[in-house]
Amino acid sequence: MNAEHADPARTPARPDYDWLYSRTRAGRARGPQGAAALLARLGDPQQAFRSVRVIGTNGKGSTCAMLEAGLIASGVTVGRFTSPHLTHFEERVRVDGADLSPARTDAFIRWAQTHAPDAAFFDLTLALACQEFARAGVGVAVMEAGVGGRSDATQVLTRVAATVITNVDLDHVGVLGGTVEAIAADKAGAAQPGVPLLTTATGAALDVIAAAAAQAGAPLLTPDTHPTLFALPRPPRLEGAHQQRNAALAAATLRTLGYGPGVDAALNATHPARLERFQVDGRAVLIDGAHNPHATHALAAALRGTPVHTLLFGNLARKDTAATLAPLLPLTPQRVFTAPGDLATPPGDLAAQHGGEATADMTAALTRALALTPPGGTLLVTGSLYLAGHVRTQLLARTP
Repeated sequence: MNAEHADPARTPARPDYDWLYSRTRAGRARGPQGAAALLARLGDPQQAFRSVRVIGTNGKGSTCAMLEAGLIASGVTVGRFTSPHLTHFEERVRVDGADLSPARTDAFIRWAQTHAPDAAFFDLTLALACQEFARAGVGVAVMEAGVGGRSDATQVLTRVAATVITNVDLDHVGVLGGTVEAIAADKAGAAQPGVPLLTTATGAALDVIAAAAAQAGAPLLTPDTHPTLFALPRPPRLEGAHQQRNAALAAATLRTLGYGPGVDAALNATHPARLERFQVDGRAVLIDGAHNPHATHALAAALRGTPVHTLLFGNLARKDTAATLAPLLPLTPQRVFTAPGDLATPPGDLAAQHGGEATADMTAALTRALALTPPGGTLLVTGSLYLAGHVRTQLLARTP
């Protein structure tokens, strides 16, 4: 049954996002089984297009953005499925660079409320993306995994043209395991016979990935094994050494799939909340979605030599907040801690432990952080994609 056939007479002003967000995975088994059943009810739309699966601890969103730009420039009809969103749900599902329309979201939600009321949020969102990509005649879909590889719902995808693993570090340890090797094993479980597996992972993670690729019969492509494939003609527009690694991975993937001419466009790609710069009342505001230790280490390295006058930080309590914050503390003693949602690390605890002020409300925290930043100074906002999205929305509203 196709969700497109939901009753067109019911068109509320706003899709029932609250219902969709309430479909948590809590208490459900992980894996692709739920998504497979849901897609079967929709006629298996994932069989209509080729997929590039993008997996990794960090860098997935930026790599997806570069792949999307390179494929569009190559004349391919491109789908892009990513998560989470920064400002609105429809960012998660794009065709040729355009976000899904809320009307399409509404039609799918109304179908799901009747035909799949017990499905999990990520499975529903993945099914929506696959249906829209099939409907739009997408040739290649860039599909970001949620958590892991073998245990992720995107494992249900068929016609996978390439598997991409950006990097592996400690995150989601409660789900994937408490060591880099365990996490790498889950991510590398996405390897498929004959499907190229490209990665910029290093060290013990790369050893695990290489072993998994060999066992699966997946050709392994890395900067060491195929340096020309990963070579960049120039740095990417996105800043930082970590973005150069993401760009090399995107370039290698495009070349592997026969879309090498799209590399230049990939290097020009932008991505919100990745060292994104705003000017507010004579102050520079840098927004970055770094939310785990691996990402904040990369962020601190990218900011080396850039004076930071104030840090606005908030993190979810399920993360290793202390380790995430540690690389950022030397940047500035002037800090404002806030709460990006009900599940955040209490900002008062962070202020007491690390020095600074606590303002739970994110809008008020932004106002305070800006006030603490001198004219000509720089405010860094990071720690959570939820915080990044909220602040970004506030700053865009100030733009004439």
